[in-house]
Amino acid sequence: MPIKIDYKKCCWKNGKCSSCGCGGACNGCVEVCPVNALKRGKKVEYKESECISCGACVSACKHDAIELI
Repeated sequence: MPIKIDYKKCCWKNGKCSSCGCGGACNGCVEVCPVNALKRGKKVEYKESECISCGACVSACKHDAIELI
């Protein structure tokens, strides 16, 4: 089951955190992914082929920007 990222809700925009004030020291979806299927670039990037559908990123996202589909 892949994930869907709602980039309008996501706090990571243009290569930096835009809302929670972490200063780029995020402890969210990317950091909890046990298989590194997510990474930060200009936006949070997702490799569906790496994802194991564990839901850790969904639980870690404080902005409800990720869902399993």
